[in-house]
Amino acid sequence: MRVIAGSFRSRQLIAPRGTGTRPTSDRLRETLFNILAPRIAGCRFADLYAGAGAVGIEAISRGAEHVWFAEKADAALAAIRENLKALKIAHGFTVEERGTGALLERLAKAAQKAATESVEGARAGDLLDLVYLDPPWEAETEYANTLHLLGSARGRLIFASGALIIAEHNSKSRLAERYGELVQTRTLKQGDATLSFYAVADG
Repeated sequence: MRVIAGSFRSRQLIAPRGTGTRPTSDRLRETLFNILAPRIAGCRFADLYAGAGAVGIEAISRGAEHVWFAEKADAALAAIRENLKALKIAHGFTVEERGTGALLERLAKAAQKAATESVEGARAGDLLDLVYLDPPWEAETEYANTLHLLGSARGRLIFASGALIIAEHNSKSRLAERYGELVQTRTLKQGDATLSFYAVADG
């Protein structure tokens, strides 16, 4: 597993020990970031169910302003921290050790508070431009719960204008075309994996 492009191009990454984590393949990450390339520089990116953090680190390597890693498995958290340390990445990221739900709740709460207080600069600094989620493929409830949360009125608080949400899942499983205010705009199949792209519905 390696960083595909950017300032850390070709640097090796470690994967968590054991079989509890299935890293996104180098080939699929390359495909994903070829699509996202125009959006990455200066973006705010969330890597949900981050595993070893390869997707979020790829975003940092390509110029993301800030990346939030959400992961709660001890082995995966250790791998994220080791990868960041090996690459000497000391800022521009946040690791949420309580997992995806905790991160989204934290960001929504901060966005709601900032909106209430009309602190536009603070609110803009925490809004997400890109969200990537890759739960264990067999965990269907994780996909549904997270996408429903992101598509709710509360979830929408955390998105910048034009935000894009991408879910990686088993090609044998289909995700819904709509989760609340999230509408599927594209799917891309590559081997056993499929990427489903969602955006906030207009209006």
